[in-house]
Amino acid sequence: MIWRSGALREQLDALRARFERSPGGPSASADEATERLEAAIDRHFAKQAATRVTADRLVGALDVIPQGIVLADAAGAIVFRNQTAASYLTARHGDALVGSLITELIVAAVRGESTTRTIEIFGPPRRSLQLRSVPLDDPDAAGAFLVIEDISERQRLEAVRRDFVANISHELKTPVGALGLLAETLLDEDDPAVAHRLTERMRREAFRVARTIDDLLQLSQIETSDAPEHELVGVDQLIGEAVDRTRPAAELRQVDLVVPPAPDGLAVVGDRRQLVSALANLCDNAVKYSDPHSKVELRARSSGPWAEIEVIDQGIGIPARDQERVFERFYRVDRARSRDTGGTGLGLAIVRHVVQNHDGEIAVSSREGDGSTFTLRLPIGPADPSHPEEPDA
Repeated sequence: MIWRSGALREQLDALRARFERSPGGPSASADEATERLEAAIDRHFAKQAATRVTADRLVGALDVIPQGIVLADAAGAIVFRNQTAASYLTARHGDALVGSLITELIVAAVRGESTTRTIEIFGPPRRSLQLRSVPLDDPDAAGAFLVIEDISERQRLEAVRRDFVANISHELKTPVGALGLLAETLLDEDDPAVAHRLTERMRREAFRVARTIDDLLQLSQIETSDAPEHELVGVDQLIGEAVDRTRPAAELRQVDLVVPPAPDGLAVVGDRRQLVSALANLCDNAVKYSDPHSKVELRARSSGPWAEIEVIDQGIGIPARDQERVFERFYRVDRARSRDTGGTGLGLAIVRHVVQNHDGEIAVSSREGDGSTFTLRLPIGPADPSHPEEPDA
């Protein structure tokens, strides 16, 4: 039997004793009535216990959701708040503003007003919170219900989406518009030499569109692909393949590619194609922003648990204010020069995502007018089997 109240048990025992002391002893009907009463009490407390378990589960579920939940009664007094909401109601400094706004919106909801407000918390970290309150019109449970949601990540993603659409529209509109204008001019051109120049310019613009699309597809594939297929890759092999890809552009711009020998046996584990693509983009970027007859150097070394590959150029350098943003999509330090070099603004974004896929790091050190050094750090893999170690004596 389930007994949750000592006083109720005492009253039932006293009732049973009275029946037993009555003349002739307890009757069968009295015993039956007592048993029915005990069974009804058991059912009542069993139902209470089940309700309490369900309520505890509900409270536990509300405590783990990221949104803050506040429930107030008809007088505006808070009768429930989950852990997220409690952190705002008991906070100091910036979050204390949220607590006062919660009180304000609950009062409005009790008056029957549904309200949505957004508040900026300057942090650190900086956050945007959206608070929504609605009145509860149920006669048996009148009051107010309020939800607090952190929309910072949603706003950031929306800003990224807007920037991406604006940038890709600009990147494609410029060459496509040039193609249309060149084609229109070519229709009325009778001079073969001029027609040849116009055709060559159209070819370059078409190549620019194709390269932008290829870089977008490559970046999308790297971002959405599952974990890359890992294999042991020698650092000297990565550098060799990246240099082979970049050499035609370097020769065209009269830039020397200098590659000192990499340490024997230095290797990393990862997707060879992605790693070669990242390193080739670093080399290509260095060549594009280097002056003719200068050099781009690729150095490799081991540093603790890292294999480090440095791409060093003698180009125009990167201002300090831009060094944190050069890995963003379509971000360019010098847009005019980027148009001349034919860059898409996606190469360093591809590098960043490849490095993230391989638990590595990418850093840049530069001084305006004095060249740049990009350092690619990747976790060192096991010894390269192509360079076996000498056995111990």
